[in-house]
Amino acid sequence: MKKWLLLLTSAGFKTLPTLLGFGTLPTFLPTFLSTSVLQAQTLNQTDDGFRGIWYHIGKLDNEYVHKYSGGLGTYPANHSPFSVYSPEAKKTFFCFGGASKDAKPSLLHEISYFDHTTGQVARPTIVLNKATDDAHDNPVLNIDAQGYLWLFSTSHGVERPSYTHRSRKPYDISTFDKIEATYFKNGKQLPFDNFSYLQSFYQKGKGFFHLMTHYERGILKYGAKKPRRTIGYITSKDGIQWSDIKDIGTIEEGHYQTGGQWNNKIGTSFNMHPDTEKGAGLDYRTNLYYVETNDFGQSWQNAQGEKLTLPLSTPQNGGLVKEYRSAGLNVYINDLTYDAKGRPIILFVTSKGPDPGPSQGPHTWQVAFFNGKTWEINPVTTADHNYDMGSLYVENPTTWKIIGPTEAGPQPYGTGGEVAVWISKNQGKTWQKQTNLTPNSAFNHSYVRRPQNVHPDFYAFWADGHARQPSESSLYFSTKKGEVFRLPRQMKNELEKPIRVKP
Repeated sequence: MKKWLLLLTSAGFKTLPTLLGFGTLPTFLPTFLSTSVLQAQTLNQTDDGFRGIWYHIGKLDNEYVHKYSGGLGTYPANHSPFSVYSPEAKKTFFCFGGASKDAKPSLLHEISYFDHTTGQVARPTIVLNKATDDAHDNPVLNIDAQGYLWLFSTSHGVERPSYTHRSRKPYDISTFDKIEATYFKNGKQLPFDNFSYLQSFYQKGKGFFHLMTHYERGILKYGAKKPRRTIGYITSKDGIQWSDIKDIGTIEEGHYQTGGQWNNKIGTSFNMHPDTEKGAGLDYRTNLYYVETNDFGQSWQNAQGEKLTLPLSTPQNGGLVKEYRSAGLNVYINDLTYDAKGRPIILFVTSKGPDPGPSQGPHTWQVAFFNGKTWEINPVTTADHNYDMGSLYVENPTTWKIIGPTEAGPQPYGTGGEVAVWISKNQGKTWQKQTNLTPNSAFNHSYVRRPQNVHPDFYAFWADGHARQPSESSLYFSTKKGEVFRLPRQMKNELEKPIRVKP
C-alpha cells in the first residue's frame, strides 16, 4: 500500500486518505493514470514511428463536444521551441508530444531530427513517459553552445513534476540523462521541478533564458482556491543551477505569454485574465501587452524604449499595446517575431468569448507591428476557432508570411482546420492568401510552429487529428516552397524519407 501511496502522490491524486482502507487498487484513478504507467519514467527507447498525442479539455453538451481538442503534439502556443535548426549538424532537431500504444495513450516526450543532407528523418527517441495524456505537458527543445540537446518537460500546474534532460553527446538523440536542476527561492536552493508554459532561449556566453509560468493561490479577490497564473523568467548559465524566478506580470488572475528573440533582445507578448467572481478568468483573457529586455533580464522596457518596473500589476501600464477589455473581446496570442530592425510583430486572434462555434465569432487573426513610433494593428483574415494557431515569418523587409489553419477543416468550428499561407507585401497592412497547403484532409491540422533558426527545407511543423473525438494523430512539416511531408507512422529503418503529401 505504501508503494501505491507514493506513486499516486507524485501523480497529483487528491483523495489519498480514502485509499487507506482499500486492499486493491481503486478504479477511480485520474484519467492520466493507468495500471501500467503511474509515474513519469526516463526511457531512452527508440520508437518505431511518429504518433502524436490526441487531447481534449472542456467537455460541452453540444455538437462541438469540447472547448478544444484534436491532435495536439505541437501544442500550446506558449511552448517553444519545438524544433531548432543546427547549421553545425546540418539537421533540424525537433521534439513533440507522442502517444504510447496503450489503449488509453500516455504522453511520450520524443525527439528526432531531419537531416538536411540526406532528406531523411530518424526514428524518434522516447526520452520520457510523462504519465499523463495532458498535452499541456508537452516538451520544449533547445541546443547549447557545445551542441548538447536539452529537453524540458513541462507540467500543467503543480499536480505533476517537471523534468530536465540533456543529451549524453552533442547533436545526438540516442541517450539523454536526467538533470537534477535547482533554483533559488527566498535565498534557498531548491529542486527546479515544476514549470509551466515554457519558452526557452539561449545566448552564447550567457546561457539559458526561460519565460515561464508559476501558479500562486490564496491571493485573488474571488476564489481563494483559484490559482493566479503568474508569468516570469528564470536564467541559468549551465541549465543545472538556475536563478530565482522573477515575475513579469501579476495582473488579476494572471496571464498567458508568448516570447520571441532577436539577437540579444528577448521580448514577451501577453494577455491578462480578469479576476472573475464565477468561472475562470482565463476564459475571458483580454488586452495585449508587450515588454522586452536587451540585457538578459537586468532591465525591461516597452517597445517605445520606456523603462518599466516589473512586475506589471495593473491593467493600465506601460506595456499595454491595445486595450480590448472594454470591447468585450478575448485575446489569444499565437506568435511573436521581429523584423530586420528588431521591431516586434505579434500575431493574435480576437473573439467574443471562449466557446467554440459561430456565436462568439468572428475569430479574427490580427497582426500588431511596432513601426518605430507606434503600434499598427491590422486584420489578416477570420477563422472558426479560438485555438486555430499559426506562425509568422519575416522573410525579407517586403515579405511577411503567415502559415496556419485559417481555413475550415473537415471538422468545422473545431480546433485547427486546413493550413493556408498568407502573404503581406506592406509590413502587415494588408494580406492575401497565397495557397492552401492541406486541402481535402481527413482531420483538422493544428498548431503550426516556426522552428528556431528556421531552415527553408523544414519551415513549419504541426500535427493533425479529429477535432471531435479521439483519433490517431500524424505529424507534418512543410518547406518554404510549400511542399508538405508527413512523418512516417511506422518505420522499419533507422532513417527514412518523410512521405510527400500530394496537394
